[in-house]
Amino acid sequence: MTTNPASFDRAQLLARALNAFHGRFGGEPRLLARAPGRVNLIGEHTDYSDGFCLPCAIDRETLLLLRPRHDGRVRVLACDEGSELDSFSLTQPIQPREPAGWANYVRGTLAALQADGVKLQGADIAIAGNVPLGAGLSSSAALEMAVATAFDALAGTGLDVRRKARAGQWAEHHFAGCQCGILDQLASAAGVAGHALLLDCRTQETQAIPLPPDLAVLVIHSRVQRGLVDSEYNLRRQQCQQAAAALGVPLLRDVDKALWQARAHELPLPLLRRARHVVTENQRTLDAAQALRDGDLQRAGELMRESHVSMRDDFEIVPPAVDRLAMIVNEVLGPQGGARMTGGGFGGCVVALVPHGRVASVRSAVERGYRSPGGEPALVWACSASAGAGLLA
Repeated sequence: MTTNPASFDRAQLLARALNAFHGRFGGEPRLLARAPGRVNLIGEHTDYSDGFCLPCAIDRETLLLLRPRHDGRVRVLACDEGSELDSFSLTQPIQPREPAGWANYVRGTLAALQADGVKLQGADIAIAGNVPLGAGLSSSAALEMAVATAFDALAGTGLDVRRKARAGQWAEHHFAGCQCGILDQLASAAGVAGHALLLDCRTQETQAIPLPPDLAVLVIHSRVQRGLVDSEYNLRRQQCQQAAAALGVPLLRDVDKALWQARAHELPLPLLRRARHVVTENQRTLDAAQALRDGDLQRAGELMRESHVSMRDDFEIVPPAVDRLAMIVNEVLGPQGGARMTGGGFGGCVVALVPHGRVASVRSAVERGYRSPGGEPALVWACSASAGAGLLA
């Protein structure tokens, strides 16, 4: 996006979207939906193997203002894309737009909702958000879940969070070209304020895991931009599928300790490394959820550091700059927390669980010790766990 006001609060975002709506469409919107970005505390690249993840929705969000139309046309104004307008008709099959971009997350989600039986209505829409783009915080999922929430409300369908999440995932697969799992969309749709979500990607069930109230979720953007479709994200998924097939199971979720010990040596490199990350990451995620339930921040931090090393060495998705950033944070925290890369990899953000009293020292160390390959300082956001997608009065 040409403008990405990550520092805007909700009131500023709303004013931005309202001004754009008035200027382009005139009159007032009738409906306001929001959906948050997310950060994944642990459990990376496990979702498409039906494994476990531990995300939390964050207080960075996409706002969507909507007024219904009666001619079947949808007009979408993207405030953060230079006020670009996308327009299409619901009276014809919804097709991806070329070249691919933000509009396909909207189009794809609506196409999925339509296929799921939601009676779509035309609308004028303005969208604005403060979820940083290209940072691994799921700006695309926030947009998809804002769209699904708004059009579900307009139709009065009453979809549950899983059906909304699946609509967004379908949009990623078929309109955006990213073969992602369900993690991002379900975290955005089902987030619980003050909690992480232990997500079982096979059943799509979630358990709310309370975060200690004296703990900050620190998100630190490396300023290393990444694009999942253009990176090796889809290749990693293929390698995980190949490893599972070689081990004789449907997905790596189905590899237990006995099977791994008996047959892991049969896997060629790099399939052995890819599978080892997923198998061990699933267990780390379950252990981290229990550590947080127990209020054991030291253990949770140890597991986050182990996860980072596994992503770096076995899954090979951590670039040197992001690795250096995580090391800086972990050196400051010692046993009082932990940091790891978060998101699909190849750039983006580090997430850290930090006692509130240590936030200033972490921020200072990052400011002193880190610059991106382009010479930029990191961006540091102290986030809180947010509620999932919904309507605003």
